[in-house]
Amino acid sequence: MRDNRKRARELRVAYIGGGSRGWAWGFMTDLAMDGDMCGTVSLYDIDRPAALRNQRIGTRISAHPDAAARWEYEVADSLEGALRGADFVVISILPATFEEMRSDVHLPERVGVWQPVGDTVGPGGFMRAMRTIPMFVEIGEAIRAYAPDAWVINYTNPMSLCVRTLYHVFPQIKAFGCCHEVFGTQKLLCDMLAREYGIPGATRQALSTTVTGINHFTWLTRASYGDIDLMPLYAAFADKYYDSGYDEGGDDNWMNNHFKCAHRVKFDLFRRYGAIAAAGDRHLAEFTAPWYTRSPEEVLGWKYQLTTVDWRVKDLSDRLKRSDALISGAEDIALKPSGEEGHLLLKAVLGLGDMASNVNLPNRGQIPNLPLGSVVETNALFGMDHVAPVFAGPLPGNLLALVARHVYNQENTLAAALACDRKLGFTTFMNDPQMAAVPVPEGQRLFDDMLENQRAYLPGGWFR
Repeated sequence: MRDNRKRARELRVAYIGGGSRGWAWGFMTDLAMDGDMCGTVSLYDIDRPAALRNQRIGTRISAHPDAAARWEYEVADSLEGALRGADFVVISILPATFEEMRSDVHLPERVGVWQPVGDTVGPGGFMRAMRTIPMFVEIGEAIRAYAPDAWVINYTNPMSLCVRTLYHVFPQIKAFGCCHEVFGTQKLLCDMLAREYGIPGATRQALSTTVTGINHFTWLTRASYGDIDLMPLYAAFADKYYDSGYDEGGDDNWMNNHFKCAHRVKFDLFRRYGAIAAAGDRHLAEFTAPWYTRSPEEVLGWKYQLTTVDWRVKDLSDRLKRSDALISGAEDIALKPSGEEGHLLLKAVLGLGDMASNVNLPNRGQIPNLPLGSVVETNALFGMDHVAPVFAGPLPGNLLALVARHVYNQENTLAAALACDRKLGFTTFMNDPQMAAVPVPEGQRLFDDMLENQRAYLPGGWFR
């Protein structure tokens, strides 16, 4: 085996979705700031001009005088070209266009279903999965053929089903899914300690938390800081701010940031179930019956926002302008951490520092009362060439009833997508809690119309 220090000096990273506007720039910056690794990032995207733009931005970031590492950026002509020789594969793609997303998010509004995000569960999450799963079948087959020993990090939603598809196609794949939603809740606990209890200086990495559940519906069943049990403190915190919500300060609050919330949904779920819901409220609200989503007015009452596709279109326009500025030099490169952990996980599996983090992996017993093989989110230990999920224990019965429904729906979603099975697809579509109040005939029309809107990205078997 080659010396790991040597390996870290000659890495090849295949970036699938290498034309990403925004997230990729943070990843490139994290790589440039870490002097323990360098190498080549091969950018592959079906939008080749977008990948070429990111090649120029990545080269500028790497050339920054304060960069601790130099990375070369190239654009691959094919998936095979990106993957050959790769030590790591990063997947961060947008499946289809904003027009398909518009159907995902907004068409269900005609039957009274309001989705804050629409990318993981609910009718929008189901349809996004229908077009994403075939893409991940292709990606998984390509990894098996051209980079079978590479470590694979997925950032694409629906996270659970993307990772599940990779393992279905290639059971020996070394893949995991990363999501930062838990980080936000851990930071909330640190803020609670400082502002409510006069205990400053806590960082989320210093907390001990038992993470369990599935992506975007993740829970903390234990939380402590040193010898301080945080669960009773959080109970008082949730009661205090249940009605008003909790503002973490500054102008960047839920009223002027689509990704922020006042945590009222979290507090309500804690009071109901006795565990800390560990994701943004806009995601959490989609996994329950429509307690928090019956109308746009109710959403605002819970102090978070619906993320409209019109807003996403405008946001992309703004990021394209920023891309121009970064390429031209009109905007200076700022080397500051992204807050993600992807590059640290790369280091850990190279043997350059063990660490623990919450990730999405197939269930090998880390949550013993959920189906084996289904993708769950728990803590895992990362070390040289291995990732070992941490035993979280059985989900408490009251949470099991909520989470297991989605796990079985996701398993059926995968089966329906692989077989182009309209009957299984429709029953799974209607099994989601968000669809509970929709009459079956209206649900059937919605299903047919939404599926038709995905036609350009679906296998022909759906329409025979």
